[in-house]
Amino acid sequence: MVALAECGTHAFLAAQVGAWSEGEKTLAAGLYPRLRPDELLTADRNFYSFDAWASASRTGAALLWRAPTQLRLPVVAVLADGTYTSAVIRSGIRGVRRERIIAAARAGAELAPEEAYLVRVVEYDVPDRAGNGTGELIVLLTTIVDPAQARADELAAAYHDRWEEETANDQLKTHLRGPGRVLRSRLPDLVRQEIWAWLTVHYALAVLIARAAEAADIDPDRISYTRTLRLVRRTATGTADIPP
Repeated sequence: MVALAECGTHAFLAAQVGAWSEGEKTLAAGLYPRLRPDELLTADRNFYSFDAWASASRTGAALLWRAPTQLRLPVVAVLADGTYTSAVIRSGIRGVRRERIIAAARAGAELAPEEAYLVRVVEYDVPDRAGNGTGELIVLLTTIVDPAQARADELAAAYHDRWEEETANDQLKTHLRGPGRVLRSRLPDLVRQEIWAWLTVHYALAVLIARAAEAADIDPDRISYTRTLRLVRRTATGTADIPP
């Protein structure tokens, strides 16, 4: 399963469920058309491909993705805040044709979306980072090319908020379903049904927490998911006791 989730509320907004043989990129491709122009989508470097970037960009949503290490990013223009614009180019385009696209971007010409996209690149490292990531250069790609619309430090902070998704995964798999518990269904259609049931219940709890947080004018993170879950389980007496 691959899902779109809100960082602030931990709500799963959309999901694609597939067989074990389907990769994350394949499943994610079905989610990009669900994006809206008023959203900012953050994604890890594993999800980048030119086609994925193009599909997500066409929705009008803002994108903030980590670039894979092998991606070549020519400098188009250095911006006042130290970030720079670049062009992500379809991988099959090489040689003279690629140089022409880069030259056109530097001249301010509009790029053909089937060939390339103008992006802004934010590069930084985390000085106090421990472990294998120490000294690693983090490279972000964004469709927000104007620094006045989003500062570099704001984008870096927004990208690291992406790890809030892991909290949502923990809520779903550890607290709601139960640690170490496997799905009880044994047929593919029933497995899908059970997954959607877990997602639906998690979404209902996320909405409940978000509404309570809004009423109290606090961050949803300050409301305990486990306490909310226990409260709901105490009040939902027997209503969920039905076969799958």
